[in-house]
Amino acid sequence: MMPKQKFAALVLGVFLASCASGQQQKAPPDLLKTEWLLEDLAGKGVLDRVQATLAFPSPNEVAGQGSCNRFFGGVKISGESIKFDALASTRMACASEAVSNQEASYLKALEGAEKIVMDGPYLLIHSKGLEKPLRFTQINQTGKP
Repeated sequence: MMPKQKFAALVLGVFLASCASGQQQKAPPDLLKTEWLLEDLAGKGVLDRVQATLAFPSPNEVAGQGSCNRFFGGVKISGESIKFDALASTRMACASEAVSNQEASYLKALEGAEKIVMDGPYLLIHSKGLEKPLRFTQINQTGKP
């Protein structure tokens, strides 16, 4: 191959590789003023009639329902990277040990969060040490045009 052809082949290869990786990675939407319902806790499902939520009420802030307690804190999102600051929560007793265990698992998973992506209608949060992501569906979007 002549040098120009080699260069063109290299550029084409890099372009195709970047297109392919772009199709696999789906950046999260603008999450500001959205609220999400936890539907699956890393492949373990969730308890019936117990809502765990995640909301983004203002820039770099997160809040939600753990399962029986409210939580809040800071969040940093950059591309597909997500990191929650230390989350604070109320300390009410849960209705059962199962609800308490779900809440503890959920908050621990958020604290270990590393990656956030959209997959169709689902918001997925991948957490350190978990084989499957947390899966959410959107339940509220306020203040959006």
